[in-house]
Amino acid sequence: MDCRVCVVGAGPAGMMLGLLLARQGIEVVVLEKHADFFRDFRGDTIHPSTLDLLDELGLGEAIERLPGRRERGVMVSFADGDYQLGDFTRLPKPHNYLLILPQWDFLDLLAAQAAELANFTLLRSTEAVDLLRDDSGRVVAVAAVGPDGEPVTVRAELTVAADGRASVVRDRLGLTPVDFGAPMDVLWFRLSRRPDDPEGLLGRVGAGALFIMIDRHDYFQCGYVIPKGGFDQVRAGGLDALRDRIATLAPMLADRVGELTSLDQIHLLTVQVNRLERWHVPGALCIGDAAHAMSPVGGVGVNLAVQDAVAAARLLGPKLAAGRLRTEDLDLVRRRRMFPTRVTQRMQRIIQARLVGAVLKADKPVRAPRAVKLFQRFPVLQGIPARLVGLGVRPEHLRG
Repeated sequence: MDCRVCVVGAGPAGMMLGLLLARQGIEVVVLEKHADFFRDFRGDTIHPSTLDLLDELGLGEAIERLPGRRERGVMVSFADGDYQLGDFTRLPKPHNYLLILPQWDFLDLLAAQAAELANFTLLRSTEAVDLLRDDSGRVVAVAAVGPDGEPVTVRAELTVAADGRASVVRDRLGLTPVDFGAPMDVLWFRLSRRPDDPEGLLGRVGAGALFIMIDRHDYFQCGYVIPKGGFDQVRAGGLDALRDRIATLAPMLADRVGELTSLDQIHLLTVQVNRLERWHVPGALCIGDAAHAMSPVGGVGVNLAVQDAVAAARLLGPKLAAGRLRTEDLDLVRRRRMFPTRVTQRMQRIIQARLVGAVLKADKPVRAPRAVKLFQRFPVLQGIPARLVGLGVRPEHLRG
């Protein structure tokens, strides 16, 4: 199979890039190793910057029809009270809110729009396993395995790695990210939600633990933050100890922690914060988590990935369409997106060190930090974290 661009990975970055390039008349093939997008415990926060982009794409009404929930901020409970972190209503309208939406719904929307274009192909159940190069070393094709185990070769002028933090393509390119470390991992699982439970994004801070609850209408997607590499200790302690700990952090869940009957219900997110210093080689480019793995702090990973895709489509699309893409042009994406990547990761690392790491080491109840109390005392200041999280450092648009 031949095309102009082969995108490996149909996550937010890959699907957005495939759609935008196809809209420019460029023949695109997107490879997705799974049969569908239905995988739980993925990033499901759609930020105002992404909602603005969807409006520009003419998809604003379509995203509003999906079963999402608008949130104005995050309510976090410390030992000395409840505090709101960020107020998205202080951002410019119409998207002055955070949309909580299952990622599979978001990806299905992009896939349905792209499927209407004759020059777009999505190959599901097709896993990239290697790259092919010409005599000069330039990447010219992706070797994959199809649904029935048959070999699939996709030849392309440009291959884009959008296959996440464990990117096969990045590995085959020989690109190694700089790792900045993280003090925590996250255990994700579901617990049922009742109509009289609090709504929205909720957090609980206790001695040595953080607990997050994301309102998904009829259930909570829960995140239990543990010290880095601490899952073995959780397993050794057993389910009873874990259930007791959850009930202590979130007493309203005490009568339903019994829904956790097996460790198989728990998904481990190994937190990484890293980035490539070089995002391309001749014939190939990395974007999204393949170029920079983000911490879950702020939930900005999906939106950074989408903005990478928009920048790549805007900067490279016209050159691809005109048949004059040069290897040095690929670096335009890194140059455009490295600044917001560095700034965002720097902020995440500060929060990880000063708040998350400190809480995980605490042996007594944790009181709210001074900055959190300051935001509570002067509500106008809550627009600052909302802007940093919701819009980001350098929001992208379809037209520069």
